[in-house]
Amino acid sequence: MQSEYDYIILGAGSAGCVLANRLSEGGEYSVLIVEAGPMDKKLLIHIPAGVYSVYKDPSINWNYESEIEADLEQRKVELPRGKVVGGSSSINSMVYMRGHPQDYDRWQDKLGLKGWSYADCLPYFKAGETSERGASAWRGDSGPLGVARARLDNPLFDAFLEAGKTSHQGYSEDLNGYQPEGLARLDSTIRDGRRCSAAVAHLKPALPRPNLDLVTHALVEQILLDNKRAIGARFQYQGKVQVIRARREVILCCGAIKSPQILMLSGIGPAEELKKHDITLRQDMPAVGQNLQDHLKIHCTWRCTRPITYQHLGRPWNKLKVGLRWLSSHDGFGASNIWEAGGLIRGNENVDYPNLQYHFAPVSAKFEGRKIKMSQGFTLQVDQLRPASRGHVALNSANPLDKPAVFFNYLSEDHDLREMVEGYRKIQQLISQPAFIASRGDRTDPNPDIKSDGDIENWIRSTASTDFHPSCSCRMGQDDDSVVDVEMKVHGIDGLRVVDASVMPEIISGNLNAPTQMIAARAADFILAKNQLPAEYANFHFDQ
Repeated sequence: MQSEYDYIILGAGSAGCVLANRLSEGGEYSVLIVEAGPMDKKLLIHIPAGVYSVYKDPSINWNYESEIEADLEQRKVELPRGKVVGGSSSINSMVYMRGHPQDYDRWQDKLGLKGWSYADCLPYFKAGETSERGASAWRGDSGPLGVARARLDNPLFDAFLEAGKTSHQGYSEDLNGYQPEGLARLDSTIRDGRRCSAAVAHLKPALPRPNLDLVTHALVEQILLDNKRAIGARFQYQGKVQVIRARREVILCCGAIKSPQILMLSGIGPAEELKKHDITLRQDMPAVGQNLQDHLKIHCTWRCTRPITYQHLGRPWNKLKVGLRWLSSHDGFGASNIWEAGGLIRGNENVDYPNLQYHFAPVSAKFEGRKIKMSQGFTLQVDQLRPASRGHVALNSANPLDKPAVFFNYLSEDHDLREMVEGYRKIQQLISQPAFIASRGDRTDPNPDIKSDGDIENWIRSTASTDFHPSCSCRMGQDDDSVVDVEMKVHGIDGLRVVDASVMPEIISGNLNAPTQMIAARAADFILAKNQLPAEYANFHFDQ
């Protein structure tokens, strides 16, 4: 490490990796990227089907959990987050989903974020990917992120898609394309049979550059301020405290849980919260840590009456065969992220666009500790996409080694419970379609006796959990309820930006990895004072 860089990026996750590549590519500026976790050397990170062996691995994971959730029967909810180069893109399920175009139009038209319509974001999505679907008005074919089409052949996937048509829940060839609604085979961030994390796509090609340095196993303590300007960062590295200066900017990319914690530890946040922990106030900003949003999920499982599911792959010998095949050719089941089908649907007729999301897998599995027990069945999961409930991130102490306090307040709004019940009923409607008759056995979760709304509500409260999409805790905006402006500059502090999922003003209706990389690519152009890519107005079919 040098003692000074033009740009210091805190966090080598989805956004940080994009920024490290883009800010260093011209050779003009020196860049340091600081990561609390290790390099992504574990083999199972790179085997797509190994996802459930890594996503709770404590050696590469923050393993957060919420505080007690009053409306989830006083439960705490586990929240894995990547603590490794690549961040959560190195441990997630690799589903590539941009969200619905109307999400971004809402940001601009209803929330006042000028320049954040879908037409403004689309060119960055396209420029960021190399899709196996090829170039089109909606897709790109020359970007750094590999995006693969689903390829497993299984009759249950066919049944799922057919049931979408007969139930009138819809069908789409590409949820990121012309018709962003219905049931579909999903894309994934996989390239040549390997996980294509943000580290693989963006950071590793840039690391040979002499003007880019990466430091791992480095825990950020705080951002250094001189009056109202960010001038560097302090972090723990190899048992010592390091202080590195930034000539131009410090860019915080630690995610929706960690980024607000670091801001508060640096004296930027709600005055009362900082006072509680004897932290010197540098900028009173009540919105830091507020507006936390997430996708709550439930899942239902059925026995399968035909031997067409993947439970046999849980046996040691079969696991070995899958692994050996992947090592030799990077194909077969090992090259699949398992959740290869899903959909965006409407839970009721009053919503403007899909408010529920499916993920479907031809296997039934549950965790017993950190081990997975598979059975002959299939699983359908539904997420509520736009919750009304809002949570917040607070401090447990002024010690950067302590995890922050995370309050999601799931189901604190009646609207959210109603939509989750609607999601449950949509699942039952779909699986009752004729396409599933040849394969559908008894429902194993929840118990078949659960039928009334009251029973369903109780089951949801006792079993619902996160789909790992925390966001919005450092939201973009122009008012006192926001943390950053439309270029992700922290209000009132020069030389400091936040760039990650925390800046979303409202959660996106889909998985968050692709939108986070798009946001980072736009941030890079803002930082480098480059013109944003010209808006692209593709056609979409928005009706069911």
